[in-house]
Amino acid sequence: MRKRSAIACVAFVALACARPPWNHATLYDDLGGEKGIARLVSAFLVRLARDPISSPFFAHTNMERFERLLNEHLCQVANGPCQYTGDSMRDAHRGLGIDDAAFTALVQDLEMAMDDVRVPFQVQNRLLARLAPMHDEIVEGDPCSPFALSSEQRERCAKLEAMRASGAH
Repeated sequence: MRKRSAIACVAFVALACARPPWNHATLYDDLGGEKGIARLVSAFLVRLARDPISSPFFAHTNMERFERLLNEHLCQVANGPCQYTGDSMRDAHRGLGIDDAAFTALVQDLEMAMDDVRVPFQVQNRLLARLAPMHDEIVEGDPCSPFALSSEQRERCAKLEAMRASGAH
């Protein structure tokens, strides 16, 4: 009986030591799967609605559709079983005049939402690292660029050009 216990103990220790020290879970799993991503998106939308910098960019957005598409997008980015069905990032953000300040505010809203739902810091960094390359597809920079399609943007650009022409800054 003792011999079997000793063998079982050695086998247990050998198996425990043979396991790799890292987790092979996908980012999707580490975010809590579908339910975890849905909680994150909900927390993000609350933060977004309260943010005076980010919220104006969503004033004319169908928020139910946006929520569904953001869930799909984060799920796909995190290697989950979802297929994002929305427009490309460039097409979805074209003409909005999103600059670096607005983009940074949105990222901060996402970071705070991840804190709100207790996403571990390392998992947050993994998600942000996957989203970061989208910056160039989202940020248009100068609101007077060829992407300035809305009448509000054209008005703002006309005022800016008039100020520049008069020498005022």
